[in-house]
Amino acid sequence: MNLSKKLFAPALALSLALSMAACGGSDSAPTSSAPASSAPASSEASSSEAASKSNPDTNTQLVVGASPAPHAEILEQVKPILAEQGITLQIQEFTDYVMPNMALDAGDIDANYFQHYPYLENFNKENSTNLVSAAAIHFEPLGLYPGKTAELDQLADGATIAVPNDPTNEARALLLLQKLELITLADGAGLEATPLDITDNPKNLKFEEIEAAQLPQVLPDVDFAVINGNYAVGAGIAGSVLTTEDKESEAAQEFANIVAVRNGDESRPEIQALVQALASDSVRDFINKTYGIAVIPMF
Repeated sequence: MNLSKKLFAPALALSLALSMAACGGSDSAPTSSAPASSAPASSEASSSEAASKSNPDTNTQLVVGASPAPHAEILEQVKPILAEQGITLQIQEFTDYVMPNMALDAGDIDANYFQHYPYLENFNKENSTNLVSAAAIHFEPLGLYPGKTAELDQLADGATIAVPNDPTNEARALLLLQKLELITLADGAGLEATPLDITDNPKNLKFEEIEAAQLPQVLPDVDFAVINGNYAVGAGIAGSVLTTEDKESEAAQEFANIVAVRNGDESRPEIQALVQALASDSVRDFINKTYGIAVIPMF
């Protein structure tokens, strides 16, 4: 990381508190729908055409902050596309979810790609920043992963399911379990649901509320765990997922991961070229082949 530790030392405590919350939902993030722009038409041809029209300067350097997986891995795929347009993409990896927004606001990077819009909206309110979404790129669905029990039809009475302990992700986990007809939630609970909203639990399931990033580690001790896609990818277990939230779910529309920029920079030629490249057919194919249903393209 090229950022000065002294510059961001005052934010370290906040960084630790909010670390690893942005992809999957933060405790205080609002649940209003994101006014994020949609990703544009997906093709290398449209990417080249858009870049030609906007005519970015030759040999332009574009610095984008990203989480290591899957965001930085996805960005690696667009380097050749941007290079053909005279844009050198530099990827700066961050392992927390506060520093990349601070770096963007300070002008140390040109864009970042790691968070969903409700997290960004909440960050702006708490830090008096003015960062915006340039496009929605992908969705990291919560998925049901096997632990001591291999398949859903083997789930025993009184089994234990681990769920994220932050409010937004826990609600999403419960909605997924309701979709699977394992529980029933009170009408209208939606993305504010908690275990207290469970009105029917025919298998007498028990729930362990665990910090989201730790869920892959507790799998051997529970029957199932509902885990965020980014944590599953990072733990190398994405291929074992039994089922996930789908692209048409309420959560997908709310929590798609975005490219964030400073307000007004969304029209910069380099940013437009980045968005077009990310929405290309080759990137869609990479996401689908690499992550399966653990990461879902939104274009």
